[in-house]
Amino acid sequence: MEEAYLQIAGIVRESIVDGPGIRFTVFCQGCPHHCPGCHNPQTHPFDGGQQAGVSRLVEEIRKNPLLQGVTFSGGEPFCQAGAFAALADEVHRLGKDVFCYSGWTLEELWQKSETEPDVGELLQKIDYLVDGRFVLSKRDLTLRFRGSRNQRVLDMKKSRAAGKAVLAEI
Repeated sequence: MEEAYLQIAGIVRESIVDGPGIRFTVFCQGCPHHCPGCHNPQTHPFDGGQQAGVSRLVEEIRKNPLLQGVTFSGGEPFCQAGAFAALADEVHRLGKDVFCYSGWTLEELWQKSETEPDVGELLQKIDYLVDGRFVLSKRDLTLRFRGSRNQRVLDMKKSRAAGKAVLAEI
């Protein structure tokens, strides 16, 4: 199988703010949303960052047995959905969960998946999704794993089964 590559802005090997437990976080490069007040504006340009092979990232993830899972952040992971889906497969093979951020809502992503199969593939492989654009006027520093009140933390297994967004109980 051919190696999948991601354009990334960076990684954090141990994070406790990007999902439940200790997480390995991959910050992808490139975002079409440009939300005012974004926490990671350096990730917006699509021509920045560096290329990283999925196999290299998996090697790094494998080094830490304390990790509960891996978080895909951004930038916008769904702009590189195929490569992130390949990484999600490997993360699950390691027995870890996948937490993903997107500026699109789940409903928008389901609609995109009708014409972009890689988006649908990634939606099938993530365990939790934080969806929706960051809205500065709705910023709330007391929220867990999200920046503004309009964003939702979704349980994707339950959402897929129900055919609608189901909030996660984490």
